Amino acid sequence: MLKKIGYALLAVFIILQFIRPEKNISEVPSENDIRVKYHVPSDVLAILKRSCYDCHSNNTEYPWYANIQPVGWWLKDHVDEGKDELDFSEFGTYSAKKADHKLDEVIELIEDKEMPLESYLIMHGDAELSEDEAAAVITWAKELRTQLKQQI
Repeated sequence: MLKKIGYALLAVFIILQFIRPEKNISEVPSENDIRVKYHVPSDVLAILKRSCYDCHSNNTEYPWYANIQPVGWWLKDHVDEGKDELDFSEFGTYSAKKADHKLDEVIELIEDKEMPLESYLIMHGDAELSEDEAAAVITWAKELRTQLKQQI
């Protein structure tokens, strides 16, 4: 009986490998990308790409294990949730008030060391922000908020 259940579970697992979620990969920046509408210094952009863009843009760099289901579905859900909260690729579509609020959240989450998420850092240790990197992103976000407040 256990052998039959094992074979059935194995068959389900194999079938699941053929049902894959769509991947969040874009070859070129969106016309609404934050760097198209606002100035993002190259050092800050490099930090954002390394530490934020996998979950908060239209270009996720997937690890090998994303090809194993149901892990791929879980990652898709995680990326979708991240983009619902903040999407740097669509930042240009935000109103000045919403963009200001999102940047305020970025500052708060980085200051509180809540971003990048601990669960993300387990597999992406290079995404952890040094004090200097955190300060650079926070300074940039505060400067951009100053610009945005003039539009509100």
